[in-house]
Order: sequence, then structure tokens, then C-alpha cells
Amino acid sequence: MYPPLVLVLAIFFAVATAIAALSSPLPHPLDPLSPTELTEVRSAVLAFSLVASRPISFHYVGLDEPEKPDVLSHTNAAAAAILPRRAFVIARAGGLSHEFYVDVTNTSAPRVVSHGIHDGPGFPMFTTEEQVAAGQLSREYPPFRESLQRRGLALTNVGCGVFSMGWFGKNEARRLAKVQCFIVAGGTANYYARPLEGVTLLVDVEKLVIVAYRDRAAYSVPKAEGTDYRAGKAGPPFNGAVPAPGVVVQPEGKGFHIDDHIVRWANWEFHVGFDMRAGTVISMASVHDADADLWRRVLYRGFASEIFVPYMDPEEEWYFHTFMDAGEYGLGVSAVPLQPEADYPANAAYMDGYYVDADGKPVKSENIICVFERYAGDIAWRHTGVAGPIAPITEVRPDVTLVVRMVVTVGNYDYTLDWEFKTVGSIKTVVSLSGILEMKATNYTHVDQIRDDIHGTLIAENTVGVYHDHFITYHLDLDIDGTKNSFIKNTIIPKRNTGIRATGGAPTPRSYWTVLYEVAETEADGQVNINGAPADLLFVNPSKKTKVGNEVGYRLIPAGATATSLLANNDYPQRRASYTKKQVSGLYAEQSTGDDNLAAWSKRNRRIKDEDIVLWYTVGLHHVPCQEDFPVMPMISGAFELRPFNFFERNPLIRTRPPGNSPNCSTS
Repeated sequence: MYPPLVLVLAIFFAVATAIAALSSPLPHPLDPLSPTELTEVRSAVLAFSLVASRPISFHYVGLDEPEKPDVLSHTNAAAAAILPRRAFVIARAGGLSHEFYVDVTNTSAPRVVSHGIHDGPGFPMFTTEEQVAAGQLSREYPPFRESLQRRGLALTNVGCGVFSMGWFGKNEARRLAKVQCFIVAGGTANYYARPLEGVTLLVDVEKLVIVAYRDRAAYSVPKAEGTDYRAGKAGPPFNGAVPAPGVVVQPEGKGFHIDDHIVRWANWEFHVGFDMRAGTVISMASVHDADADLWRRVLYRGFASEIFVPYMDPEEEWYFHTFMDAGEYGLGVSAVPLQPEADYPANAAYMDGYYVDADGKPVKSENIICVFERYAGDIAWRHTGVAGPIAPITEVRPDVTLVVRMVVTVGNYDYTLDWEFKTVGSIKTVVSLSGILEMKATNYTHVDQIRDDIHGTLIAENTVGVYHDHFITYHLDLDIDGTKNSFIKNTIIPKRNTGIRATGGAPTPRSYWTVLYEVAETEADGQVNINGAPADLLFVNPSKKTKVGNEVGYRLIPAGATATSLLANNDYPQRRASYTKKQVSGLYAEQSTGDDNLAAWSKRNRRIKDEDIVLWYTVGLHHVPCQEDFPVMPMISGAFELRPFNFFERNPLIRTRPPGNSPNCSTS
């Protein structure tokens, strides 16, 4: 226990902290760390005496969220004042991965409250600074210069980038990465279309030294002509007729309101956060029930957890291309400024994000999240009723939705990540892929020359678009009208009844289908192959029922892109990304082994019935490139929707009562 003097000082410190918090505007408990808080986190870590090694490189700094029950009690202003503001930090120093928890409740006196060493496999994500430095190492490396000279290439015409090397059974003590290069001359912006095939460097990204070099074979460099994707330089179909411009006109102004990080629109209210690894984070999403005049929770927290992109070419320069974009490069760090009236319409509002550089200093990313109302000419619901001699009665409601968007560019690919809220009570999540294919140089110029599997499509002379997958996994902490939820699989099964008798008494066979209602008792029970037997996947609150006795719930509706991994279960990339068939990745993705996923599966008998359920849903695509994907790839999308299922007493679109008090407001 505390000695008396220490106890008095501790109480005084706690009271002073609470008073300091009350004297300044209170952040929402889930607000991302401010630039001031990020600066204080850096100061506390650098001043921490138990880590003497220098330099300290910051790889992740994010909000250490308060416990969920505390956040849910945020409606009490006094309680909100004393919720701690803490940061979770991953930093490298002395060849070790350090984990810090830093209290910044009082920004004038930040302090490290916990420190540990990550002693398992895997490393934190790359920093931008070390990627740039490692990419420059080849320029002064004599064997690399000789390789260029043999190919007749000038050093000034070559640029190199860092590629994560995956995990293939060996737990490295060093942070190693591969470096591969491209021709950046020729008047084209599309350097991915002109790879320096056959050359790979292995580098230590912390010591910044080359530890291995391989020049396996020389291939023809694809020509620059026809590779540029910029306006006026791209060929068909990218330079065809442009549709007449459209403009969204809202005479009464925007229909949504943004208060710091709280967004209010129609019958929805939710919190929008930012994380340097996950990007956009949607929290505390509640929908207003007009009949009950009540805000009802749907989603406590949702974000893109990981993007796994394995390539299908087993050759030496390609087999390790098994990227984990969130864990290795960071979706928030890779978010790009959105372009007005192209990435979003004129009626949008936007938000900035802050993360830290390798030195721990705040970096501002401007206009990386946008919010806008979508008027797409779609219909929410309609009916034309005809009854005898009276005139037809037609009722139609337009489908206006609210979109929260971020665009993430990780290397060659651009991911547009949308959260779309609908007045019917649905949340639709869409991921759209565009950008540049990762291409392989080859000596082939025509498909007639090909005799063996080239592991891709010949999309241009000397250019192969390599087969690959995209698996985008979402973390969805559902709170369907409360925290105690159950997962139900309503499997649709066919039936046949021969008991029906038509006129004359002869039996008439009649087939139909019905529903087999199964409640998942454990996590193992909750694993579902979407491509299996047709089923409704429901998340219900058994303690809440409608007037006629149905359990209130939400239905998970896949909307395309339901591919699952075809890699063998014992293949190293599949072991590392086992969640693409069953589970999700751990925190340390760079060179992680997958043991964290396997450990999670050892708990697959954990009870999930009537519990606080977290859903991990993976949008999956197998990508077979085609010539239309060159030089730049049109959008392809995958989506899923969380739609009310017996959640309301009736269709919420027919209600008119305005929402009551806010579920995210500390004064409600």
C-alpha cells in the first residue's frame, strides 16, 4: 500500500489532473491524439530513463482507448473529465521493439506509465524515412552499378523501392527488407511498368547496409510508350468521351453536421477517428428509432484491420511478394489528400489526420477524410398500388446516403475505403481498388511465344501482369442495441412436399425452402464460408425483442468479392495470414509468423453466445489481370452491408419524428 505522504501526493496529483482537464475543452474519449498530445508523447518517451539506447525511432503512436464500459458511460460530463488520455507507442532502439504506454491526460506533465519489450517474432511497420534511405543504398553499390552497365542503363535513370520480405520459416533478429528497382526515365510517370527484372538487393533497414545481392538474369526493359496514365497521355479507354459534368445542388446547405469528430446526419450519429495504421476508424455509430424516440447502438468500433496481397509467381524475384499493407506500411500513413470534385463531390466536408514521423514529431495529413451526401438517383423504396377503378397510388423515396471516404495509396495500388450510412438503418462498407498493376518484365512480345505458365497475363510487349489476391479484413465490434449479442446462421435448406393433392386426388409434388436456425455457441461455430450453403448471417440481441417477439438484430449481407485464399494451409504466407480463411493478423505484421493467429485459434472454443462480439470480415478478390488494366486499372470493388433485421418495429423511412438527445454528447 502507499505510505501516507505518497498517498496524499497521489490524491493531490489526481485532483489536479482532473481540474486541469475540466479547465480545457474535453476531447471525446475516442478522439485521435492531437498534435500537442503527440508532441508530449515524444517528450515522455525520449525522457524515459530505462531506454538509454539512441537513436529511438518511432514506428507507431496511437490512442490507447479507454475501456469500453467507460467510453459508453461518456454521457456523464464528470465521468468524461476523468477518463485518462493515453498513447500506445511502438519504437525501435538498440535493435529492440519497445512498447510504451504514455499518459497525456495532463499535457504539461506527460509520463510513461508502462514499458515493455516485444520479444516475439515480427517487427513494426516501416517508417517513411527508412524506406527512402534504404532505397538509396544501391546507388553507391559497385555490383549494382555493374549490373546497370551490362544492361546499358544509366544510374540516374533508375529508382529503387523497399519491399517487405514476408516470412518463410526463419525468425530474423535483424530488420531485413528487399529492394527492387525500376526505370524512371522515358517520359512516363508509370515506372511500375518498367521494372529492372532479375535484380534484387537484401538490406538491413536499421544499419542501412546491403547484406546480399542477386543479379539472376537480364530481361528486356518494357518500352515507355503507351505506359503513361496522366491526362492527355493515356490511351483508350482512359482518354475517351467525357460525360457532361454534374453538380450537386443543396439549396438549404449540407444535411450533415460535424462537431470535432462527431458526425450527425438524418437518423445517424457516429464518431470518425484516424489511426496511422488503420486509417479511418468509425466508432459509436447509433441510429435513431423515431417510434421509440431513442438512440440505439449498432457499431461500437470499425476499421480496416489488414490488407493482405500475395502474388502468385514462385520465381526468385517474386515469391516473397506477400504484402500486409496495414501492418507493414500503414494505411493512415499511406492516406493521400483527396482531390476536390474528383475524389469527392463539391458538397463534401473534409478532415485532417495526424501521425508521427520516425523522430516522433507530428505530421499533418490534410484533407484525407471526406464526408458527403450521395445523390445517385437510386431508390430507397417504392410501390405503385392499383386497386379497381381508383387511380394508382405511387409512393417513392429517393435513396440519399452519407459517405465517409479515405483513399490509401500503398505503392502501386490505390484503395478507396468507404463507409456509407443509409436512412433505412444500414451501414455499407465498400472497398474499391485502382492504381497500377505490379508488372514483371519478360522477353515475350506475343502470346504465341509462350509455352510455359508465366503466372500472369501478357498485357503489353515484354510486360506481364502477375496474378495476385487482395484480402481486406475489417474489424467490426458490433453493439446491436447493447453489448450482449449472439451470432446466428439461418441456413436456407430445400424441402420437398408430396402431400399436396390437386383436383382429382393425384399427389402433386411441391418443392420449397425453409430456414435452419443455428446459434453459434463458440468462436469455432461462428466460422462461415460465405460461398457455402446459402444462409442469412445475423447478429442479434437476445435480451431485446420486438412487440411480436422477434429478437432485434442486424443482418450481414456480402455484396461481391467473397473470394477466400487458395494457398495451402501449411504454406508460409498462408500461415502468416491464416485469417483469410479463418482469422485476423496480429499487431506485428512485418515478418510476423502467424503464431499470433494460431494462438487466437487455440481459443476457438471460447463462448460467443450472448457476449460482446467482434466480427472479422474479409473482402476477397482473385485478380487475373487483363489488357484493360494497363496502363492504369479501372475501379473494381467489393462490399458488405450491415442491414437491420427485426431491429425496428417497421420501416424507418416512413417516420418523421426528429432525433432526440445525442448518444455521443457529454451533456445528454
